[in-house]
Amino acid sequence: MIKAFNLWDTAGITVDDPGLAGYISLEPKLVPKTPARYAQKRFYKSKMFIVERLINKLMVVGHKGRKHFKTSYHTTGKAHTAYTIVERTFKLIEQRTKKNPLEVFVKALVNAAPREEIITIEYGGARYPKAVECSPQRRIDIALRYFVQGAYQKSFNARKQIEDFLAEEIIAAYNLSNVSAAIAKKMELERQADASR
Repeated sequence: MIKAFNLWDTAGITVDDPGLAGYISLEPKLVPKTPARYAQKRFYKSKMFIVERLINKLMVVGHKGRKHFKTSYHTTGKAHTAYTIVERTFKLIEQRTKKNPLEVFVKALVNAAPREEIITIEYGGARYPKAVECSPQRRIDIALRYFVQGAYQKSFNARKQIEDFLAEEIIAAYNLSNVSAAIAKKMELERQADASR
């Protein structure tokens, strides 16, 4: 049987949220790197191993507030560097939680995926915020982005490595702790959506 990174088994891991179950693929890959196979069709990334999607997010972490002040720098486009970061992160998660890191990661992802978000509607020259439900694919994308951005912001000018901060971020999200940037952002989004309903 193939194991992720040849270390961790995905058998027995389930997705608690039925809305996300079809969008989190747990088919393990020894080397999670699929060159451009999923670029052809719109929802094909749902068939991609979820760890590979995390690796891809690490390579293109994006920017915050339209400023390229804190980005991934040397990691951008370097698949092997991102692969190594994720492998070390999972080893740290296993050390700290004594559980299968893939199980912890999937649970953290489900916990951090926002259910609602805000859009702006312009009506008669005035702008109004409106709450809308988030699609399952977008929920996963947003949660992965918040994991990576939160970890990179904490590691900026810090002595610890990025894998330490990414492991802390995922464990905090697994425990539903507000220390996690993804959980804090999710709570803020859902609170704003409640006020705009």
